[in-house]
Amino acid sequence: MSRLHTMHRPEAGITLISRWETGTEERSRAAADALLAGWPDRPDQELWQHIFIDLDGSGLLFCSQWTSAEAHLEFARSGRAAAIRPVDELVPGIERPGLNRTRLGPGVVPDEVRAPAVTAVGFLPGGSAEAAAAQLSAAPPAGLLAAHFHSTLDDSQVIVLSEWATDDIPPAFPADRRYRLFASASR
Repeated sequence: MSRLHTMHRPEAGITLISRWETGTEERSRAAADALLAGWPDRPDQELWQHIFIDLDGSGLLFCSQWTSAEAHLEFARSGRAAAIRPVDELVPGIERPGLNRTRLGPGVVPDEVRAPAVTAVGFLPGGSAEAAAAQLSAAPPAGLLAAHFHSTLDDSQVIVLSEWATDDIPPAFPADRRYRLFASASR
């Protein structure tokens, strides 16, 4: 099983985080499988992609790293439509609330060994990544395996991707949605 901290590559210039609302686990799995089938045709500048499925199956979370924002924008202009077409033909009506273009900030990894049972996504105010990571490093909650802080390029918010040993996440921790890893692809 891939862990997020093992996938952060020095040549990465941008991390993309997005959500697809599919409605059901069956539709989520079909959409993810269709997207993964096209992985070999994706540009080499896309270094890796993790696909997570909601615990209730109603949606997908995508996290990917690219060598640069420019490389991703070129793909969005010239190749995205062809890459997404098979997904939309198989699973029509997917809602895509938007793409978060981020840069990786600090990370806290109290446990590099155990496989996560749950990956959570939460949000903090922009500019808070360093302070939140320092606080978390000083006193990581029980069950936290890792937390990675991604600042949006406009610094309006921090997206926290955290990995947990169980679904027993403290209520005060920023964990708005919970997922389990569906699949990963990397170069």
